[in-house]
Amino acid sequence: MADGGRVTALVLDAGALIASERGDLRVTALLHSAERAQVPIRTSSAVVAQVCRGGPRQARLARALATVDERALDPERSRPIGVLLGLADMDDVIDASVVDIAVDGDEILTSNAEDIRALVRAAGRRVTVTAI
Repeated sequence: MADGGRVTALVLDAGALIASERGDLRVTALLHSAERAQVPIRTSSAVVAQVCRGGPRQARLARALATVDERALDPERSRPIGVLLGLADMDDVIDASVVDIAVDGDEILTSNAEDIRALVRAAGRRVTVTAI
């Protein structure tokens, strides 16, 4: 998406959702582009928990999440996420949950590109990491 190529899915971290909520034009354009191209948009429930504070002030976020496939952080996912953190020698469960749901061909939209790239390398995934 960022380079004009076809991606399997667009995966959002907390920074991407916060940017969307704030009306960031670049993030909004990337999300609209993904929707027009029928590219699935995913995030993890850990990310949603990090950004949701409720109330009418988060109307943009609520609209964005309505089109997002939220993947649960459950026992099936938590163990591989822990292993990934060990491989990367890192400790951010939320960042690791984002990388965990990304598969080869996906694009991760992030405000934390350095850490996400380190986790992607540790996971051995071929995904595009786009900094916002």
